[in-house]
Amino acid sequence: MKKNIIILFTILIYSITNAQSKDLLKLAKGDFLGMNAIFDSKENLFGYVSIYGYGKSGEKTKKFEYVILDKNLNPVANKEFEGDITVADYYAYMDFKGQIILQPSSLDYSLKLKEMFSPSSMVIDVDKNEIHKKIHYDYDGKNFIEIDQPKNWKENKKEDKAEKKEKGYNYVSRVYEIKEGGFLVTEFNNYGTYINNNSISRFDDNKQEIWKYKYNISGDKKSKEILNVIEKDENFIYAFLETNKNKDKSFNLLVLDIKTGKEVHNENLSQPNSDVLDNILYLGRIDNCKNFDDSIVLLGRDYKKGNLTQTTGFVRLIIDKKNFSIETKYLNYELHLKKHIPKLDNYGGVEGGYLLIPKDVFFLKNGSVGILMEKYKPQGQYSASKTTDLVYIYTNKDFSVNGVQIFEKEKTKWFHSDYLFSQYLNDGKDVVFFFKDRQKDNETKEKNWNLFINTLINGNFKQEVVPISSKENIIFPYVAKEGFILLQEFNQKEKYNNVRLERLNY
Repeated sequence: MKKNIIILFTILIYSITNAQSKDLLKLAKGDFLGMNAIFDSKENLFGYVSIYGYGKSGEKTKKFEYVILDKNLNPVANKEFEGDITVADYYAYMDFKGQIILQPSSLDYSLKLKEMFSPSSMVIDVDKNEIHKKIHYDYDGKNFIEIDQPKNWKENKKEDKAEKKEKGYNYVSRVYEIKEGGFLVTEFNNYGTYINNNSISRFDDNKQEIWKYKYNISGDKKSKEILNVIEKDENFIYAFLETNKNKDKSFNLLVLDIKTGKEVHNENLSQPNSDVLDNILYLGRIDNCKNFDDSIVLLGRDYKKGNLTQTTGFVRLIIDKKNFSIETKYLNYELHLKKHIPKLDNYGGVEGGYLLIPKDVFFLKNGSVGILMEKYKPQGQYSASKTTDLVYIYTNKDFSVNGVQIFEKEKTKWFHSDYLFSQYLNDGKDVVFFFKDRQKDNETKEKNWNLFINTLINGNFKQEVVPISSKENIIFPYVAKEGFILLQEFNQKEKYNNVRLERLNY
């Protein structure tokens, strides 16, 4: 299940028959703050969590309420609770234990700076309908410390300043509970302009150290190592170890035994080059990595050697989990895509100064890859940013181009994207993705928003266009259970906030 950013737009649903629906304003008495979808550890949709606010309830607390709906919009649980006063809203997700975590997603900046502190997350036991503060741990280099009340920002800053004056650096640690049992702890010394003495350690459930792996021991301004963990499972931790020496950069594929911390594989990567590997690790908000039972697949952009401003196409990496070998395949604009996309140049540019920008990546079960791009023109000194057509590139399992589908749409100004989100279908064999477009009606000459639902099943594209228009209502589209879309229609004047499921036609 793909989880991309949900973009607000105005629409009116044109045909709804026997749709499952709920009015969010009637589910709780508080002010509706927001809703988001939640997924289990296998990335299957579990349902939705809505958050409601009731205002200040104490010197350092606010009163909230959560309402949990299952994937069919049936109420599962709801409860009022006390949260930290610094919280403006929560974002919900499900951890590997099946608990729902309410993580503060925005802060209340109406408070004075001296009153601000990092708020705690909350934990919901769905079966018992109980909620409590999430236990946070700190690690001081020797012991775990349970944190029940975070310090305010001013106190933290004061303590950091005193430690830096005494030691010359700030010791930083982070604690992560893992499904394989126990905890992973990362540590380093922060000197401000560089860090060193890094380590990653595993502790058991009793917080006893099992192993510690050290790196970047003597890092400084000119030399450093960075451990980029890309995946882990019950056997191994997979990472790219980045080494920088006097502006020369290299990467090794590092595999650690999760039970012992010992290196089971450490190999320098001669290809792709370091700039490409950098891009794979830092591609932005796109989910460009997929973990399969026998392999890990990653995708990034390829670049002209020595020039990070000119992308030449894409590169796919497959890490074999049995022998840790890496297969590298390239997809080049000039060699492989120019004949499919009109006016495409060698560096991803198209007509009128627009560039092809990646918006999503799909790793299908048969080994094929889909790359969804959007034509984007950056903001100029006297002009707005613009987006136009979407371009879907689909390959076979060998990363060779099977075809390109171009979805023409109107020019949109001041938006970075008209793309919404996507969903895998049929156990990962197929995909559906959604985008919006504001188009002029040939008869009325009025401009209305349309929702475009695009399926790729057995290599064949099908598109459904939903004509829409409304001046009063605001709709938020959400990912839903397989074969459906969830639409939240909000009308402030009529005090109407309804969510409903609609079946997709495919």
